[in-house]
Amino acid sequence: MNLILIGYRGTGKTTIGRILAARLGWLLVDTDTLVQERAGKSIKEIVASVGWPEFRRLERETIAEAAAGDRQVISAGGGAILDPANREALRASGRVVWLTAAPETIWQRLQADPKTAAERPNLTASGGAPEVRKVLVERHAAYQAACHYRVATDQGSPDEVADRILAWFKALQQT
Repeated sequence: MNLILIGYRGTGKTTIGRILAARLGWLLVDTDTLVQERAGKSIKEIVASVGWPEFRRLERETIAEAAAGDRQVISAGGGAILDPANREALRASGRVVWLTAAPETIWQRLQADPKTAAERPNLTASGGAPEVRKVLVERHAAYQAACHYRVATDQGSPDEVADRILAWFKALQQT
């Protein structure tokens, strides 16, 4: 069984994933990082050179491979849940936790992260805070359909969020 983190960019998937992996003694598998390593390009460069459909195809292959593993914390890319095959593969491989945060919190985090602008393309023509609000609304149903558990990451430190997730995850294993 794997522990899978989903959510919009900037909700803490990588940060909280590292904490969870360390506490569980499991490997952290970041699907965005794997796609970039395999392509030898950032997501922004992949999308610019071959388009979103090809990026999503690479993402689907990477998620299928990660989901076949066991005893891993998987951090899935923010848009991975748009593909029903990804949702199915992730749910079948373990327990899926949806990390959420208020749009304003996400926007502040993205602005503070130099990797965001360098590696991630805008998802709408407008970009910025309006993009965050718009995409969160558009993806809400897909995130909801994919998850087993939902946790707000703007309520407590990353360690406290990890504590809540681990308490839930360990309780599941005892039933």
